[in-house]
Amino acid sequence: GSMHMFSKEHEFYGGHGIVGGQIGVGTGMAYASKYRNSGQVVVCFFGEAAVNQGIFHESLNMAQLWGLPIIYVCENNQYGMGTSQERAMSTQNVAKKAESYEMANEFVDGMDVMAVRDAMLRAIDRARNESQPTLLEVRSYRFMGHSMSDPGNYRTRDEIAKYQERDPISLFKDSLKVAKVLTDKDFDAIEKEAAASTERAVKFADESPFPSESQLLTDVYA
Repeated sequence: GSMHMFSKEHEFYGGHGIVGGQIGVGTGMAYASKYRNSGQVVVCFFGEAAVNQGIFHESLNMAQLWGLPIIYVCENNQYGMGTSQERAMSTQNVAKKAESYEMANEFVDGMDVMAVRDAMLRAIDRARNESQPTLLEVRSYRFMGHSMSDPGNYRTRDEIAKYQERDPISLFKDSLKVAKVLTDKDFDAIEKEAAASTERAVKFADESPFPSESQLLTDVYA
């Protein structure tokens, strides 16, 4: 599952089953980058529910205090499992929480691909050239349930339909067509290749052997 995706080769250090657990890990990696003077920038992703965890506040404080090259990206899809952010957060503006630590922050429309890109470029420049952290709140929406077993009874069909009108893929496609960068034929070809790539990945997973029993305790320390 998504909790087990990891690639040292690509410097992608996995998903985490503990809500917000990756925030501390990412902050530590940013400290290592600064200590080693490697010039690397850490990008740490989490949802708005993780903002309610203590590790979020502890990490932001340390990152600002030590001037760490990290970008905290909060993908705020407005629901933590079945709980809306209005029921779980005293303030709905996640980006502003960074101001408690005098940290640079931005609120970004997560449905606008280019707006997200531009905000990320600014944050990368700040991290790489000034060794300063940034908190980006990328406001989006979760179209599907939290899992296959989630019927989504806590929200209305009208609410979902309203946000589906701003599907970021459709909006980006339309903007590229207006700019005459992409045609419908081009888009169809991209969709087909994406579907084929997914099918190849599923086939590879289905046909891969299970680990042997001898590997059961590999890398298990506690």
